[in-house]
Amino acid sequence: MKLPKGFAGSAVRAGLRKKPGLDVALLVAPDGANAAAVFTKNLFQAAPVTLSRAALKKSRGRVQAVVVNAGCANAVTGAAGDAAARRVQELAAELAGCPREEVFVASTGVIGVVLPDDKVRAFLPDAFARLSAGGLEAVSRAILTTDAAPKVARATFRHGEGSCQVVGFAKGAGMIHPNMATMLAFVTTDAAATPSLLAGALKEAVDESFNAISVDGDTSTNDTVLLLASGKAAGPELKTMDEAAAFRAALAKVCGELAWRIVRDGEGARRVMEITIEGAASEREAKLAAHAVATSSLVKTALYGGDPNWGRILAAIGRSGARVSTGKVSLNAGSVVLVKDGAPTAYREEQAAKVFARERVPLVANLGVGKGRARLLAADLGHEYVSENADYRS
Repeated sequence: MKLPKGFAGSAVRAGLRKKPGLDVALLVAPDGANAAAVFTKNLFQAAPVTLSRAALKKSRGRVQAVVVNAGCANAVTGAAGDAAARRVQELAAELAGCPREEVFVASTGVIGVVLPDDKVRAFLPDAFARLSAGGLEAVSRAILTTDAAPKVARATFRHGEGSCQVVGFAKGAGMIHPNMATMLAFVTTDAAATPSLLAGALKEAVDESFNAISVDGDTSTNDTVLLLASGKAAGPELKTMDEAAAFRAALAKVCGELAWRIVRDGEGARRVMEITIEGAASEREAKLAAHAVATSSLVKTALYGGDPNWGRILAAIGRSGARVSTGKVSLNAGSVVLVKDGAPTAYREEQAAKVFARERVPLVANLGVGKGRARLLAADLGHEYVSENADYRS
């Protein structure tokens, strides 16, 4: 798989991570690209987040180069961290031949350590020399931390007399929860689109994908989703949401696939539960219920064991703050009806166990009080998660 027209990528090893491997990714649009981004809502926002947000505003949604490092989050690092991120941005701008505000920087890794930017800057010229349209595989690997494998997705859509591509890559396996998490995602398209259209389409796609997943209930300091449009494909510039329906569908597909891969790759995860809450008093209350189920250690450990212990699910919903009609509530696991009108049904345990043994476990709870609805993907919780995070800095 290659990057869309108008983009080139490369990656180098700068020695930032504990284990050997690529750790600095470079994504360039030689002629520039219109851009939009969504960032973490964590109050402790990393230096690259604050710097890139300001740069994107100053450039009015134009980006020419993206520098991403793994192995160091450069978060909660004060003035020293800000200066380190800025030095990387300045050198990249010099090498790309563009204004500093058209360079977007991102980081992921351990919090509380200042980025050793001298290592990054030492290898940036080499990264620029290695740029190619076939650099997608390298950049998708260079941004990983505890991920088991790269996460890449692609979709095409018809536009004008031809077709356009949407290609994205992402990282994330732990610290994943709505309002994003310790994840980065970069989505590129060769379609022409205004920054305002990109912003609207990205928010829509993120709300249904990256902001609807959970691994462990934690959100991080560095989360970023960046959308870039080179405009190198044929077709008129997309300006409104109505005329961009095909693009929005392709973007949603790519973001949805990347989000699924993040949850499935949750540290030590065996299974993913697809939680749908229906019949809530409002969308907000549906989300409250879904989040309670997604973050319940009891539910997640039962899921890890493939145990259809549905009482834990209703108990989580009952403490979520969402209103529930206890006499009308229902709960289904796939085609198996576990609870109806507030009471257990005469289902067969082995049928329920088969559903809970799947890689993807569909759960639908109807709270019986309204029309609010929400959907969330969540990973299980097992021994491997504890081992991975107990030794993360060791």
